[in-house]
Amino acid sequence: MCRIELGLHTRATHSLPVRALFTCLTVIAVLLPESGVRAADPVPVDLELVLAVDASASIDVREAALQRAGYIAALTDKRVIERIAKGSFRRIAVAYVEWAGSQETIVDWTIIEDAASAEAFATALRAAPFHTGTVTSLSAALEYSARLFEQNNIDSIRRVIDISGDGFNWAGRPIDITQPEIVAAGITINALPILRFDENGRITNPGLDRYYRERVIGGPGAFLIPIHGTEAFPEAILRKLIIEIAGIAPSDLPQLARIPADPFPAQNVDAAGRDDRRTDKRP
Repeated sequence: MCRIELGLHTRATHSLPVRALFTCLTVIAVLLPESGVRAADPVPVDLELVLAVDASASIDVREAALQRAGYIAALTDKRVIERIAKGSFRRIAVAYVEWAGSQETIVDWTIIEDAASAEAFATALRAAPFHTGTVTSLSAALEYSARLFEQNNIDSIRRVIDISGDGFNWAGRPIDITQPEIVAAGITINALPILRFDENGRITNPGLDRYYRERVIGGPGAFLIPIHGTEAFPEAILRKLIIEIAGIAPSDLPQLARIPADPFPAQNVDAAGRDDRRTDKRP
């Protein structure tokens, strides 16, 4: 046990070796609480949202740029800003990830609360280089996105991963194992499955929207919006963001946002896990 006596009794003080004195002072410094040093309190927001965007080999440069342009247009849209301003804290937190077999955070967590902060996020996204990959690992993308919530010092009651993609899970852990783990952690997964068509109008990735509906989305209020070709991306993203930010049922969107009826409506899953429409056929 280390014992130090302070006072004018120099004889007792001198009896303590210098090395032992240094050791005792080090122990005291470690055990005493830090004064005036405290971790910053988490920032409260209405929604934490990870935008996880497909960057696999099936997405070419033009399509990658179109996806980014769609998110930029949606996040800076006046209707989205208006919805953010109606929340309890009047702000949301957004991170942008591009994924394939590997993942990269393109724009880290950003608080969006007005047009200026939305434009700052958009500017960072415009300037960032594209991340590309070869294989498609939905499970790895979801795992990566879920970990981001634990590292952001942000607090909310709604955590959402918004994942887009044009393929099935071909690499990484089975999606049937990964998805339930993430949902059990209190994270909602919404989706934008991208359906592709050949020159004859036939779907080249049939069943993708059903796959996303049955095996990818999940959690409170989970829904998906099938995208029929990347050209439909911008409008679908706008609709999806407003639904997520407002926390409304997809059927309420046209009246709320004053957007014309979508030819490819959102599909949601109720508490019992029943979907509200079939998704295996093109309208």
